[in-house]
Amino acid sequence: MHTDVPVGDYQAAVGADGQLIDVREPDEVAEGTLPGAVNIPLALLPDRIDELDKSRRVVVLCRSGGRSTSAAKYLTQQGFGDVVNLAGGMLAFDG
Repeated sequence: MHTDVPVGDYQAAVGADGQLIDVREPDEVAEGTLPGAVNIPLALLPDRIDELDKSRRVVVLCRSGGRSTSAAKYLTQQGFGDVVNLAGGMLAFDG
């Protein structure tokens, strides 16, 4: 099971050792993302899952929270134990 955290609290959610993944498409990410985010589009997540460390928290981000919720559920099903969805996504981020 993943945890939902407001996108405004992303720094606390990522912490010192978390992995921040933006699951939007590259053209969306080009318009802006959160500092330190790595772009792995949702459709490519199964092919790129080996880039993630299961022993560290994974924090997922998208535009509104829908794709990141799907990504969080997928990662949990794949055995990731500490997964956080940034609820509201970039639309809810005040900057």
